[in-house]
Amino acid sequence: MGTENKPKSSALESVVGANNRFALDLYMQYSSKDENIFFSPYSISTALAMTYEGAKGKTANEMKEVFHFPAKKALREGSAKLMADINSGEKDYRLNTANALWAEKDYEFIKKYFNTVEKHYGGKVSNMDFKNNYEGERQLINKWVEEKTFEKIKDLIPQGALDKLTRLVLTNAVYFKGNWLRQFDKEKTYEAEFRSPGGNVKAMMMKSEGEESKYNYAENDVMQALELPYSGKELSMLVLLPKEGKLSDLETAVRAGIIPSVRGSLTEQEVHVHMPRFKFETKYFMAETLKKMGMPTAFSESADFTGMTKKRELCISKVIHQAFVDVNEEGTEAAGATAVIVRELTCFKPAAYKVFKADHPFLFLIQQQGTGNILFMGRVSNPS
Repeated sequence: MGTENKPKSSALESVVGANNRFALDLYMQYSSKDENIFFSPYSISTALAMTYEGAKGKTANEMKEVFHFPAKKALREGSAKLMADINSGEKDYRLNTANALWAEKDYEFIKKYFNTVEKHYGGKVSNMDFKNNYEGERQLINKWVEEKTFEKIKDLIPQGALDKLTRLVLTNAVYFKGNWLRQFDKEKTYEAEFRSPGGNVKAMMMKSEGEESKYNYAENDVMQALELPYSGKELSMLVLLPKEGKLSDLETAVRAGIIPSVRGSLTEQEVHVHMPRFKFETKYFMAETLKKMGMPTAFSESADFTGMTKKRELCISKVIHQAFVDVNEEGTEAAGATAVIVRELTCFKPAAYKVFKADHPFLFLIQQQGTGNILFMGRVSNPS
């Protein structure tokens, strides 16, 4: 049967559940446009969880609803365990995550807030001089992100995003590189038509077939589901391929929570796989999206971050997320990074075998096998 789950704490389960619900909610916000989608829900949720630790009142309540955060005790315990699990020991793949806080050196933050974030999220604080050198500090933060993502995420915070009134920047970075458990033979890769919404495009299709081509597979009236394990069998890619004309039906089913049942229905079968190589980057300026999802107060002059400082004069000005993915015959490389920028005073408004032929738009996610935690999620509309 499908993925085997390791025993896990209720706190860890609650954090994974919250992250995965947010992943689906956010995907739906971006799904209306016919374009590639890719993001790290884990990175975004983690950066905003650290921010949430400093929120109070209506600001905190809205953030909790949007991100489905559990009670503070469970959030802290589960986040710490999940981060430790991601960064744990020797593995057959590379998976790392890191958090950091960048605080204005002369601003009066509450020390307890920083202690809480460092203890439960591993986010150490660096003293910055945004008042006099915000451009230089921007470059320093971007360099940290670039190093943590092995140079895959560059210039996360664009010029002009920070100013003299910036008081705190919270960052998360996550990086993954893994080889398929059974790699595709490059000599079998062929050029084929991919039916993109904007018209057919040429794509390089990877192919796996024959008796050795056995994968966990399931299908129903709406989709075919294929699980591609990475070396070490602790991570896998779950590809959800809609049947003809069923993309909207698939997205509706995913939003309704079908993924756990799909995982449970997977069985090992001989499957002839045809899947495109793809590589692309995305960047999202998320303030308007998060407001629309239900947390406008954090971005307004009514924001309450008195868990960070005794003065009620901070709000979130920007949430920036950038992601990279490269899927080829050998495996997958993916990275994501998030920056939450907290500013003083006014905030900006702004046959015998199955055939799995992914020659039309499809969804995919990269997950931890043991917890089911969705690390990355995306849609391929145009692999070229």
